[in-house]
Amino acid sequence: MSRNSASPPTGSPVAVSDARTDSALTHGLKQRHLSMIALGGVIGAGLFVGSGAGIAAAGPSIIIAYAVSGLLVMLVMRMLGEMSAANPASGSFSVHAERAIGPWAGFTVGWAFWVLLCVAVGLEGIGAAKIVTGWLPGTPEWAWVALFMVVFLGTNLASVKKFGEFEFWFAALKVVAITLFLVLGVLAILGVLPGTDAPGTTNLKGEGGFMPNGAEGLVIGLLASVFAYGGLETVTIAAAESENPVQGVAKAVRTAMWRIALFYVGSMAVVVTLVPWDDPKVVEVGPFYAALDHLGISGAAEIMNVVILVALLSAMNANIYGASRMACSLVARGQGPKRLGRISSGVPRTAVLVSSVFGFLCVLLSYWRPDDVFPWLLNMIGAVILVVWIFIALSQVILRDRLEREAPEKLVVRMWLFPVLTVVALLAMLGIFVLMLREPDTRDQLMASGVLTVVLAAIGVVRQRRSVAVKG
Repeated sequence: MSRNSASPPTGSPVAVSDARTDSALTHGLKQRHLSMIALGGVIGAGLFVGSGAGIAAAGPSIIIAYAVSGLLVMLVMRMLGEMSAANPASGSFSVHAERAIGPWAGFTVGWAFWVLLCVAVGLEGIGAAKIVTGWLPGTPEWAWVALFMVVFLGTNLASVKKFGEFEFWFAALKVVAITLFLVLGVLAILGVLPGTDAPGTTNLKGEGGFMPNGAEGLVIGLLASVFAYGGLETVTIAAAESENPVQGVAKAVRTAMWRIALFYVGSMAVVVTLVPWDDPKVVEVGPFYAALDHLGISGAAEIMNVVILVALLSAMNANIYGASRMACSLVARGQGPKRLGRISSGVPRTAVLVSSVFGFLCVLLSYWRPDDVFPWLLNMIGAVILVVWIFIALSQVILRDRLEREAPEKLVVRMWLFPVLTVVALLAMLGIFVLMLREPDTRDQLMASGVLTVVLAAIGVVRQRRSVAVKG
């Protein structure tokens, strides 16, 4: 392993590494794969569909909500990029948390993220199946989910290069789609698109003004926007299997700013400028469909269904990959059953199978227990991404100081205005927790995610103490 491997700096209080895992995994991802994974990771179904609820609550001020939450995500990615460029590891932030805080922290955030990804695989499978059954009525949804699972199980079992190729083209389609949307939207706003008149600021100021539902609406929009950014973390997991991990993750993180500004904030600005925020179509069929329909583009609904289907399938593929690598890394560090960490031909095939089976189980629960178990499962993962972000920030504070003293040459990517912006990000995350407690719709999610985190932390602490006792 090179000096930029996952091995800890000399003298670290917690010596942890998943170097054995990273060396056994193949390094089949090229820079174009990594760049497109990072680019496509920010464009998901949460943007195409979920943003409608945020617009309905915040009105035109959704632009501010996405800009504020986007700034927070950029800070988190910068912190994660700093640590991942210094020590690339397939366990990413779980490895960093273990190095900085202790084995219990790596265990907690790693398995919480694994559960999040596996449940997300099930949700995305359900969403994709609903679209296909809309085209082919009478076909069972579970059969389509099973087919999608088999396809992506195959791509992830074959090789990391196969996963990278699938994700490259999925991401490329999403990027092309949203780029075309932005171009058409800007042309329409300027009044140069044939058959359209420039809307000016009519929709931004009308029907209640820029903040029609006041600060409360902005808060709801902010909470909706925060969770739409999930998916960016996968690039730091994938970096460990790229040809040049350090350079790859550094480049991906450095371009995060314009991606977020262009795709999220830009698309929200286009939508609320073109379409009245209280148009029922914004929520019923999605803001992007509403905008395309407003522009008179025939087949807007089917166009958006295809784009959303691609986004969902892309997310399934990426989440199976991310879950399997996180599980494999945890096992390599003695944080899970050994059988789960078996690597064959450079692929953690057992972890891929288990992660996929867990995802399919979530689909079955949505049919078997739609009124109790499945909603509870959804609530349980509702705020996990915030827990992950908090561990990232805490780890960065600790590891930055350690790197400055012991290996400053590894700081290829540096957090801006450290430690001020790290503290600002932590305070913002705590503020989001407080806002979630205030809102009935998010309070249950926060409490359920809190229970999952506490249970995992308790198990992690017990395991850590037993390990210390055995070594002692």
